[in-house]
Amino acid sequence: MTKPSLFTSQEGKSLFIPFILVSSLFLLWGFCNGMIDVMDKHFQKELHLTLAQSAWVQFAHYLGYFLMAMPAGWLASKLGYKGGIIAGLLMVAAGGFWFIPATKIATFPAFLLGVCVIASGLTFLETVANPYTTVLGPKQFAATRINLAQSCNGIGWIFGPIAGAQFFYGQDAAGQSTGAATLWIPYAAVGAFVLVLALIFFFSNLPDIKSEDEFHLDDSAESPFVAAPPANRGTALSLLWLNIAVLSVSVGMIFSAIVAIPAVGLKLGLTEAQGLWYASGILLAIGTVVFLKNNRKITHHSIWNHPHFSGATLTQFFYVAAQCGIFAYFINYMTTQIPAIPESWKTGSFGAWFEINKSGILSLSDKGASNLAAGGFFCFLLGRFLGAALLKKHPVHKVLSTFACLAGACSLLVFLKLGWLSAVALFLTYFFMSIMFPTIFSLGIHGLGARAKKASSFIVMAIMGGAIMPKLMGYIADKDGMSAGFIVPLVCFVWVASYGFFWSKLSGTTGVIGIAPKNGH
Repeated sequence: MTKPSLFTSQEGKSLFIPFILVSSLFLLWGFCNGMIDVMDKHFQKELHLTLAQSAWVQFAHYLGYFLMAMPAGWLASKLGYKGGIIAGLLMVAAGGFWFIPATKIATFPAFLLGVCVIASGLTFLETVANPYTTVLGPKQFAATRINLAQSCNGIGWIFGPIAGAQFFYGQDAAGQSTGAATLWIPYAAVGAFVLVLALIFFFSNLPDIKSEDEFHLDDSAESPFVAAPPANRGTALSLLWLNIAVLSVSVGMIFSAIVAIPAVGLKLGLTEAQGLWYASGILLAIGTVVFLKNNRKITHHSIWNHPHFSGATLTQFFYVAAQCGIFAYFINYMTTQIPAIPESWKTGSFGAWFEINKSGILSLSDKGASNLAAGGFFCFLLGRFLGAALLKKHPVHKVLSTFACLAGACSLLVFLKLGWLSAVALFLTYFFMSIMFPTIFSLGIHGLGARAKKASSFIVMAIMGGAIMPKLMGYIADKDGMSAGFIVPLVCFVWVASYGFFWSKLSGTTGVIGIAPKNGH
């Protein structure tokens, strides 16, 4: 008996070409995300922003995910995988071309709008492409396929910071920054590339494959599979309430962004922090009342009655929070926290990577740190490939929990500010984060059948964590130093590790190689 191929359907048909096409989308959003991560420092210098203020770039990016996740899931259900992908590509193109007039307008909100529109398009792509990779072959290799596809994301993330360093931190012959005038170039190029990609997808044949409904969500109430109440219902409801709490804070963050507009804040008599806490508290109180009155109506047919899914949305929130914070402040860390650079290093072709900082010592320049970020993303990519191999041979949830524990240990070393050891630990954090997003995604939608598209939209919405935690991380860093801010990703990785450890109990599934279902709830 031959072993099943990674990309072979139950009928024996090869699905490799659809997988390659969809994987190109991961390359696209990795590139866009990589440029976002080096844009923070550009605005800090050009617009004289604090670390917490520059985090509005990340907020605008992940706000697009939060607002468009549900519409993307609905549209994917109506149009299928292909229609959802084309809609997302067209939106990314619109956002990319917006940077041309935004450069002329030259205000922070104008750039943030472009960031948000691009992210909205990427939301469509992530909502569709992530679950699609899991059905392009045997289900036991779902986590392996999504990690392989996400490896293309890692490639994009390597070249994104390089492009950002070239166009955001360029200098003219007089040594003056040209970043404000050339920032639009890579984004316009993305817009043109995406239009070509949309045409390719339009003329391509993408089969609309559904995953298996292993938890019998669509069975009638009389079915023997759903007659008994689920054993983990209490856990599912607890996790659902925590999701309501996270959603309340997310919407509160949007309100605080509105309050941050000087005229609005002055009229309401509120600060950003007050706007966040008041809005979050009121929404949580309302959400709790609605939850207590209606939780009995949540039946086996609801995805929220399955704690492996509701736990995944929370876990994705915390993982993306950690990832985004680390990516956003990598340049700040490398330019301020590493020990003094020996003078002998400022020679040869890498000499432009270093400069004398405000303290009068030789350190990495912003451009040098941006280029070095590509090394971090290389570690990220390496972790994806190694992780994909491990996921073929070991239980998925155990690999996730192990990587999360190691990432947490590396964050602790960065927090302790141990010089070069901390710098090395920062790079290793990239390596151990590599498999988390796709693996959490795969574990979260496992066994949900046709409901996977809907579940996917909620997991993508959880990316809003990337808008909230960098603000907290930046606030801590402004007060106590950049190393201290790494307490935030440390706490996030503890949550991710816990989800991995308890996933088997949450899902009622035993992990062997890939994911092997034992029973429902």
